Amino acid sequence: MTTPLTLTRGRGTDGTPVLRAVGEIDMSNSDVLAAALDDTPGRVVVDLTEVEYLDSAALSVLFARAVRVELIAPPLLLPVLTVSGLADLVPVRPEGGAPAHRPSDRP
Repeated sequence: MTTPLTLTRGRGTDGTPVLRAVGEIDMSNSDVLAAALDDTPGRVVVDLTEVEYLDSAALSVLFARAVRVELIAPPLLLPVLTVSGLADLVPVRPEGGAPAHRPSDRP
């Protein structure tokens, strides 16, 4: 059974493409996220603030595109992004805030 996922495209105030995800991202629909990211040229902000769950398949999609993504994440997902190591590769902003971590902040 496919897990519900809705993706909406938009633009940030600086014109950067924003891909907003709502629902869950797992092995049943991570290919949809991959296709949406691949169809968006250049840098892209992935807004995960309304994502309730993501698994290793979702993380793999984001890792594969780490050179060009920035993430906005809810508190629920911040530990997953940190423990997986993804937060060491991409800028991660908590929802509604300034970047909490940028890869260049490493000691």
